[in-house]
Parts: sequence; C-alpha cells; structure tokens
Amino acid sequence: MTNLKQDLEKVLEKYQQELKSVRTGRANPHIVEDLIIDYFGTPTPIKQAANVSASDARTIVISPWNKDSLVDIEKAINESELGINPINDGEVVRLSFPPLTEERRVELTKIVGQKSEEARIKVRKLREKIREEIQQDEKDGKISEDDKTKKEKDLQKIIDEYNEKIEEIHKKKEEELMTV
Repeated sequence: MTNLKQDLEKVLEKYQQELKSVRTGRANPHIVEDLIIDYFGTPTPIKQAANVSASDARTIVISPWNKDSLVDIEKAINESELGINPINDGEVVRLSFPPLTEERRVELTKIVGQKSEEARIKVRKLREKIREEIQQDEKDGKISEDDKTKKEKDLQKIIDEYNEKIEEIHKKKEEELMTV
C-alpha cells in the first residue's frame, strides 16, 4: 500500500506531462521540449539539445546549440502529432501556430479524453495488482477476512481519490482547449 501512492503519483505525473504536449491556442514550449531527436547518434529530447522558447503567443523558436541538428529537429516535429510545419532558416527552427479551428479543438479534446482513459486504465491495473496481493495474503492466513475487507475499502478510497484528480485535470485541459 505504501508503494501504491508513489506509483499512482507517477501515473498522475506522466499523465500531466502527456497533456502538456497537447497544444492549446497558445504557443507553449512544453509542446516540443520532449520530442526525441537523433543528437550525434543518441536519442535526446529537444530541450537537451536546444533552447526552446515562445517568442510570442503564436510562435515557438528552437535554437539548437549545434546547427547540424536543425534537420533532426525539423524531422522530429514533422513526425510528431503536432500538425505544424517547421520553418528552418539555417539558424533556428520556428513553429507558427495558427488559431485553432472548432474542428481541431474537438479533435484535441478527443485526444485528451484518450490520454485520460489511458491514465485511468493504469490506475485500475495498479488497483488490481494490490487487490490480488490482499487476497493472496488472506489465502496464506497473513490477514483475516475483516482485515481484507478493510484494506480493500482503503484501497478503493485511494483509487477514487486519484481518479478524481485525473478527472479534474481532464476537465481543466478540455476547458483550456475550448476557450477561444
């Protein structure tokens, strides 16, 4: 049970990290920071090979420390799900984000919904793993039936708490996406 909260926090953290990559109407450096490029033969996140900044509300500028990696950065962006064409001027890569259409906003809310469901599935898997351990402890005679029932109730309370957190984050991101 002690490791459960740590595992659930990791699931929540990963979920929030994934949602950062879903773009809203504003240019946010988090959208591209974790894209992986081939940096001198090593898979590397863009944030470790370049300076990523938002020059204004609709533009992200990626300034690589080595100009040879411009092509790799461009390639990683093209292969991502961003749907943005990078502009390579030989010095930096620029990403210009057009205003989101209503159709694209709906698509993005569906993506957020999928990511939320993936996080909930991970939480359910953790719950099942712990439930199996509790049931095994009862079979082995380590705990009584009353203890088993109490532990399962405590487990469900923790799981419900994390599912609520996922739902809150989901609603906040959806609201952010639908705001024009």
